Amino acid sequence: MISKSQEEYIKTMYILKKQNGKIRVTDIANKMNCTKPSVNKAIYNLKDNGLLNYESYGTIELTEEGENLAKKILEAYDIVYLFLKDVLNLEESSAAEEAERMKLAISDNTINKLAKYVHKELGLNDLNCNYDLNRERCRACVKRAVKRKGDKNE
Repeated sequence: MISKSQEEYIKTMYILKKQNGKIRVTDIANKMNCTKPSVNKAIYNLKDNGLLNYESYGTIELTEEGENLAKKILEAYDIVYLFLKDVLNLEESSAAEEAERMKLAISDNTINKLAKYVHKELGLNDLNCNYDLNRERCRACVKRAVKRKGDKNE
């Protein structure tokens, strides 16, 4: 089990990999607005947990387990964001800020229940994917379904 701050490091590394194709200590520090020594400490903790591979001054690579965890973290954020934006009708910027903070404070069980509620409220029940945060299923299909719903309203 890793801490919420370590989850943020994993998520940031995954995003940087997707954006830049590589993960560097400097980029992580800049994106998270923290020091390089803090990043290095987190890297070694995450390495000890089997979530990434790293040799001093070498490349940082997420393991399959690390990448799966990052996807799970992003998916949980998406569910909270959809709830705030599309169910509670918060403005996008407020929903994004609140989702970031809320995700750090709620459990997987709560996210799973919130996801089911969001699916029901947004009329996404036809997805029939039996959402579970610990499986990578909904991130893409929720976005597709919300887009389809938006297209119908135009």
